Amino acid sequence: MSISQEKFKEMLKEKGLKVTNQRLLVLQVLAEHGDEHMTAEDIFELVKEDYPEIGLATIYRTVQLLLDMQLVDRIMLDDGCVRYEIGDFLDEQEGHRHHHHHLICTECGSVSAFRDDLLEDLEAYIEKKTGFQVTDHELKFYGVCRKCREKEK
Repeated sequence: MSISQEKFKEMLKEKGLKVTNQRLLVLQVLAEHGDEHMTAEDIFELVKEDYPEIGLATIYRTVQLLLDMQLVDRIMLDDGCVRYEIGDFLDEQEGHRHHHHHLICTECGSVSAFRDDLLEDLEAYIEKKTGFQVTDHELKFYGVCRKCREKEK
């Protein structure tokens, strides 16, 4: 579940920031394309359909704001591009984030999300053992997807 626009507006106001159409549109585009891993340029192309006067620099500033607010995640998928995706929330009221991981096919290059977060116990163990509090993690699995495996048969 992604964050609602009402919650986003509230968060902006709490930080003393303006609620702008550009910010709302960027968040909306990311939410509507939640399973995609979009570059700033991808976001720009979609936002300018509804807001043609927007500039790419505004997209970059807005994406950085969303990163700072921990509403989007930045990912690198070995193609040299920085990509973004909307964050997953388990409890929007408390802002508790759910981590997910990526499955990258080495044959066709497809990227899919794996939504089970099996590292929570490990994070708790690390904190108990070392005092180090994990605040974020990113995990990528490389292999061959089902479609490519079926083609090989």
